[in-house]
Amino acid sequence: MILTTTNRSFIEAEQYSDFILQNLHDGLLPTNFYRDVSDFGEGEVLNIKTIGEAQIQEIEEDQAITYSPIETGNVELRISEYVGDGWYVTDKFRQDSSQTDALLAVRGKEATRAIQEHFESKALSTLNDGQTPNDDNSIDGFPHRMIGSAGTGPDFVMDLEDLIVARLVFNKNEVPMAGRVGIVDPIVEATFNIVYKIVSGQGDLGNNQVWQDILENGFARDHNFVINLYGWNIMTSNRLPAVVTETIETVQIDDAIANIFMCIADDHVKPLMAAWRQQPRVEGERNKDKQRDEFVQTARYGFGLQRLDSLLIILTSAMKYK
Repeated sequence: MILTTTNRSFIEAEQYSDFILQNLHDGLLPTNFYRDVSDFGEGEVLNIKTIGEAQIQEIEEDQAITYSPIETGNVELRISEYVGDGWYVTDKFRQDSSQTDALLAVRGKEATRAIQEHFESKALSTLNDGQTPNDDNSIDGFPHRMIGSAGTGPDFVMDLEDLIVARLVFNKNEVPMAGRVGIVDPIVEATFNIVYKIVSGQGDLGNNQVWQDILENGFARDHNFVINLYGWNIMTSNRLPAVVTETIETVQIDDAIANIFMCIADDHVKPLMAAWRQQPRVEGERNKDKQRDEFVQTARYGFGLQRLDSLLIILTSAMKYK
């Protein structure tokens, strides 16, 4: 007879599955959220000329017209980010282990993902840093930075009224109606779901067909779309900039998230531009002295803010959701 009590040496105490449990990741923002100027291939700074508006004047017959200048300016993009990751595997590990190739594949995938998340975080931070803190950043008399109007200080949350005000600001600044996007923290989505009974991806406060059409034409798969509200296509991100404390027009908010609203209708409207000088690239070599294979993955990129009138930020609590 063969029993567990008499044949213990044939029973392995532990077994390992061939399945490798990987990290959880949310969706990344699509590349059409910024103007891609990666064709600039030399130097660290790209300067882009800007032009102001022409001013007309009343004229009379047989009278000389007054010649007036037009304002010009300059915005710049700087290749400032140089990031990477490195890892190695020893010969001894290869000899004694199983699934080494699968482990290396996952390791490289995680490095690529980390670079992509760093890219997105820096992109969103560039938008927030482009505005002046503790100021409403008014353009033509309308604020482009505000604090959520619901809740109590210093823990303010977003209200539907804030979306209406944001819509008004863009309308008055002649920002195109198409391509208006709101990137909000999941806390804001929870607020809308609880207070206004909005269900992710649907609801009776707006028609999401426009956003659905965009999703089907290149937006990142699995990114969480909430709903279209008052012309804003709302989606969520966990990489929005954090704000420790800020006061705008005597209202103070602490431990906040900068929710970003912008227009991405075309490259002339997008507030952000970005450039990859080097896409994530893996290189490997053999270290014979240490009997191991070494790998590095590196990337270079940068960002620039090209316009402020198509950018609006609403600060809300990072923890309070109703």
